[in-house]
Amino acid sequence: MKKIYINISLLLSLLFVLNSCEEEDYDIGEITTPTNLTVETEVLGVTEEMPDGDGSGAVTFNASADNAITYKFIYGDGFEEVSYDGTTTHNFNENGVNDYTVTVIASGTGGVSSNLTTTVTVFSDFSDPETKQLLTGGSSKTWYVAAAQPAHLGVGPASGGAPDLFTPVYYAAAPFEKAGADVSSCLYEGELTFSLEGEEIIYNQNNMGSTFFNASYGADFGGSGAEDQCLEYDTSGPKAVSLSPATSGIPEDNSTGTVINIAGGGFMSYYFGASSYEVLSIDENTMHVRGVMGNDPSLAWYLKFTTSQGAEEPEEPEEFETEFEELTWSQEFDEPLDTELWNFETGNGENGWGNEEAQYYTEDNAEVVDGNLVITARAEEMNGFDYTSSRITTQDNFEFTYGRVEARAKLPEGAGTWPAIWLLGADIAEVGWPETGEIDIMEHVGNQQNTIHGTLHYPGRSAGNADGDSILVENVSSEFHTYTMEWSSERIVFLVDGVVYHTYQNNPDSPFNKDFFLILNVAMGGTFGGEIAEDFEESSMEIDYIRVYQ
Repeated sequence: MKKIYINISLLLSLLFVLNSCEEEDYDIGEITTPTNLTVETEVLGVTEEMPDGDGSGAVTFNASADNAITYKFIYGDGFEEVSYDGTTTHNFNENGVNDYTVTVIASGTGGVSSNLTTTVTVFSDFSDPETKQLLTGGSSKTWYVAAAQPAHLGVGPASGGAPDLFTPVYYAAAPFEKAGADVSSCLYEGELTFSLEGEEIIYNQNNMGSTFFNASYGADFGGSGAEDQCLEYDTSGPKAVSLSPATSGIPEDNSTGTVINIAGGGFMSYYFGASSYEVLSIDENTMHVRGVMGNDPSLAWYLKFTTSQGAEEPEEPEEFETEFEELTWSQEFDEPLDTELWNFETGNGENGWGNEEAQYYTEDNAEVVDGNLVITARAEEMNGFDYTSSRITTQDNFEFTYGRVEARAKLPEGAGTWPAIWLLGADIAEVGWPETGEIDIMEHVGNQQNTIHGTLHYPGRSAGNADGDSILVENVSSEFHTYTMEWSSERIVFLVDGVVYHTYQNNPDSPFNKDFFLILNVAMGGTFGGEIAEDFEESSMEIDYIRVYQ
């Protein structure tokens, strides 16, 4: 561990020249200069045999100062970065053992700052000729946001369990979601060109004069800061690119292990404060990347790119033809809830039902009102939990194999709500999860208003790596919509209002060839529901009917 310490005493003189017909008092607030700036550096992978590191070129920096708000690291290799907590890891990519002069600038209120420099010596021995070739096409290649693909933009946790690290579990944009009625958006119009100049990669982004900004950065560039929006921002000019090894811990089956680093604050289409992107997958025509949000390192954003212009009118979906016509079971909710059919599951389960959910399930939050089953989540304390709701199942009472399930429902709203209509394998007690299989006919979270998810969980594809897709549906909390899942030995199809948005090819080795039972619930928060709004009081899922055709 190498530690550099400097105590800086600054004399700050401020001169105000005020010209006015009358004397006025001006209060500009307290200006504080960062002092006692220190920085610790650690070259990763140092051993007795490799005193300058393991060849990754990775160095961790930990800066601290009294009264500092942000820390800017100028690495001396053409790259720089702003850290809010003073901690960062940077990969130096010139092969061999090299010295780099690093400048750290600690900024306080009023724009005043202190700085120091230090030198790091680090060994780098990384190359990925395959990614370089695919990224540049061997000379020059232009990429576009894959607007027609689901999850072309998404967000998930930056760290945690491995499945969460390569899937946008919090939010995934539906095709063309960020476009207007004319299927145009600055997110979809930009061109990203990577070119080879000798052995060096040069990056040019032509954003046609506008950039799509994350809401938390919009105010810095003249926007409202209330939502993601397109703002005028010039991204022209070449920027150097380096490739470095990934350090996220994502399994090699779900990542190339290579990170694209863009110098000069460059970014890829969507501005969320990142200049480094882990390449999850890349081939001749598609690329999937992941970057950690600059002002919130707990979040990772995902982008998909294609070599063909993304903002094209989507094709009209083919009309769906069902295999199942005979109504064999239904719940119309014209009578009080049949408790001989529906089981109440109460409490908070183990670890919030395995999802860190925040609610306590009761038998009092579900009732039949005016022909609808109403499950209500409320902000109220019970048994140590701040929210209540209900969860009911047909386990041991109604279980079936194959068929078409239709549910007409209106969904709750509010950040943190997480309603679901789903199926679980009847042998859950014997084989466990995900071996039993899970079919989520409809999932929705209030933090992704109007996005509907249809998902399958099974061995190898579960939790954040589940097999699913999403679709944008307007007015899900103010109007009833029909959520459908058709299930046979050949396929499982998910629809909303008759529109197909995900299809799974079933097979004899899958867990989806046996009896399943129904579950209806409204959860709060958790790994998928996300942060709960501070002003949340209550909201309900209303179900008009559930019907099974076989």
